[in-house]
Amino acid sequence: MTFLAAAIQLSTKDDKAANLEKSEHLIRLAAARGAHLVALPEVFNWRGKRAEEAAAAESLDGVTLTLMAGLARELEIHILAGSITERASGQPKNYNTSVLIDPDGRYLAVYRKIHLFDVDLLGRVTIKESDAKVAGTEVVSAETSFGRIGLSVCYDLRFPELYRRLAFAGARILTIPSAFTFPTGEAHWDVLIRSRAIENQCYVIAPAQFGPNVHGFSDYGNSMIVDPWGRVLARAADMEGVVIAPIDLDYLERVRRELPSLAHARLR
Repeated sequence: MTFLAAAIQLSTKDDKAANLEKSEHLIRLAAARGAHLVALPEVFNWRGKRAEEAAAAESLDGVTLTLMAGLARELEIHILAGSITERASGQPKNYNTSVLIDPDGRYLAVYRKIHLFDVDLLGRVTIKESDAKVAGTEVVSAETSFGRIGLSVCYDLRFPELYRRLAFAGARILTIPSAFTFPTGEAHWDVLIRSRAIENQCYVIAPAQFGPNVHGFSDYGNSMIVDPWGRVLARAADMEGVVIAPIDLDYLERVRRELPSLAHARLR
């Protein structure tokens, strides 16, 4: 079985309406090019100052995911709503939440980012995601007509045990919507994305943010689709847009059959 998947690259700002209009345009473009699975980056619908984040947060039935569900139904595609700031009931902080939507507009999977990005990069970039976010606790995957898809978000990429658990749960495709900083992306993005694909013998779809952002630093971009052998099938240029690549599940099964490292795993 082969189908086309798309990764959308954005430079999201603090105008939610404009961000959603742009996202819709690129989803429609990807679908017109034949994509049956379209993935958006982390915080695709809004990215602004920390003090304004609570007001921009939404519930799962808010305007953003309602729009995404409607597009999935209209275009008859799966949409990975990269991540939104989800309002957490009864808590002062919010979740960073990724949602997989099927062609009927149903939420197949809701994943709340487990690993929060708290770093000080040599005095250049200081980020403390946990100041405004609460971590999720569940490893999440969902069965689709394409096979099982495992969800993650950005900083999760550095924790291989998450992806091994997804692979053992049956995932064939791993989604990693991201907003990687330029310093960490330049150093580690490619090697980590390819490693997660190779070690788990999965396709990886990694849509990302790029360019200067409201927080005063730049995001790395380089949205990618990588096959189970670690080959980069598609990579975005330094611009907003869409990259598309074929997902060949027969090839994935051949890789797993000829190099059965997952079957040989002794530690689970």
